[in-house]
Amino acid sequence: MKILRSNDYRHMPWKNGGGETIEIAVSPDRAPLSDFDWRVSMATVANDGLFSSFPGIDRTLSILEGAGMTLSIEGRPPKLLTTADAPVSFPADVATSAKLANGPITDLNVMSRRQTLRHRVRKLHVEHSQPITSHARELILFCHRGSVALSTEGVSATLHALDTAVLQQPVAVTLSADIASEVFLVEISSA
Repeated sequence: MKILRSNDYRHMPWKNGGGETIEIAVSPDRAPLSDFDWRVSMATVANDGLFSSFPGIDRTLSILEGAGMTLSIEGRPPKLLTTADAPVSFPADVATSAKLANGPITDLNVMSRRQTLRHRVRKLHVEHSQPITSHARELILFCHRGSVALSTEGVSATLHALDTAVLQQPVAVTLSADIASEVFLVEISSA
């Protein structure tokens, strides 16, 4: 289990130069935008605009903060995405634009290389103890709100807001929280 603390995340410009992204985790470690296998990041979006295109990549987007935004993804009807919604998945190489609902938002962005990997993102509300079993190649737990204790195979750690844990291979994890907390669970599997 690898614990990533929010103050250690890498800040970098968007691929299209329109803003800044905070890279939470990437594989291989420190891979450039042109050559990652998978990537988890978050960004504050302050203006309407086009998404950067990533050929051969699939993307899943979740709203963390703000009133939301309407996604216009080529070939689909417009979709208002808010903090209350489940994450939305789409190809990162189709024309996509966003229109903010009412001011800036912060989003969580998960991407994986379509030819070799697939990913799934779920939003979990943790209030007490919650077991999770995954057969994914890698399991990423991003604590959005609150604080969550996690334990697996005799190893334990605590994730505070915006911290992340990355676990390898099939795993059984128990999450527990004293106060209501929100965690995004990302499963990375072979295609």
